This record gives sequence, C-alpha cells and structure tokens, in this order.
Amino acid sequence: MYEANATVIGTVVTHPVKRDLANGDQVVTFRMASNSRRLDQTTGEWVDNGTLYLTVSCWRRLVAGVDVSLHRGDPIIAHGQLRSHEYRTKDGIERRDLEMRAVAVGPDLSRCAARVMRWSDLPARNTSERQSAVHRVPVGDSPAENVAGVASVPSVPSVPSRSGEPVDA
Repeated sequence: MYEANATVIGTVVTHPVKRDLANGDQVVTFRMASNSRRLDQTTGEWVDNGTLYLTVSCWRRLVAGVDVSLHRGDPIIAHGQLRSHEYRTKDGIERRDLEMRAVAVGPDLSRCAARVMRWSDLPARNTSERQSAVHRVPVGDSPAENVAGVASVPSVPSVPSRSGEPVDA
C-alpha cells in the first residue's frame, strides 16, 4: 500500500472532539486550514492563494496531548498519513474529504509560544486534572501576542538572537 505522508502548517478551525470507540480506543478529530500566500511582484503585497482544509484524526498516545492542548484558532503543525475519504451526502451528492491520520501534532512556534509539559512532570494522571493544569492565553494578531495552549506563562521573555541582541519571541 502506498502511504502519502505530509506535513501541513495551518490553524485549527473546529474545536477538537474526543470520542470513545466501541473497541475501547479513543480518537480526537478536528479540522484544520492551511492558507497559501504568495508575494505579488507587481504590487509587493501578499495575496491569498487558496486554502486547504483537512480533517485530522489523532490516535493512541497523541489523544491525551491534543485533547488538553489544542483549541480552535491555535496555529499548528501536523504530520501524518494523508487519505482521501469519498462519500455520498444525504442529498446524493458525491464528496471527497482529505483526511490526515496524524503521528505528530504541535504548536507552530513561528506564530505562538508554548511551554512543554511532559506527562511525567504532572502530578495528576487523569485528564480532568491535566486540563485544569493548562492555562489558555488567547491568540492575538501579531507574533508577539500569539501564545496558544501554554502552561501558566505570565509573559514571554526576550529570546537572544545569534548576534547576542535580545529579540522578541
């Protein structure tokens, strides 16, 4: 079988939903959008060039981390196997949906800041206590304002550049 693995950079556009399946497995699914932009050489301005929408499903060890970390509007990077799901609507219209079975999902640190919290560092082992340990900060319009799914970060410190001068994160 051919596997089409891809990495997609985008934004979570639906609230992630966790479901318990009949066989005891859990899955978290959400939709993400990836906007294509290009620089118009004549005007010097960035122009939107289409949007790719896909459904992302997260299984096994990825379920707990995605469930407590991601929310609608978060900038993310997702990597996994792409598949085309073909189906017929109630109206009889044939549709195709692009799906990704993710093996890795994380914040896009070019558009936000995040603090890593390892499961071994958290005292609680159940999901409800993990969720209360995560403090949500709204995603803003500029990179300096974007902080998504971070653990109680009062402020983002300056990050030194390679030249030694501080640069805002």
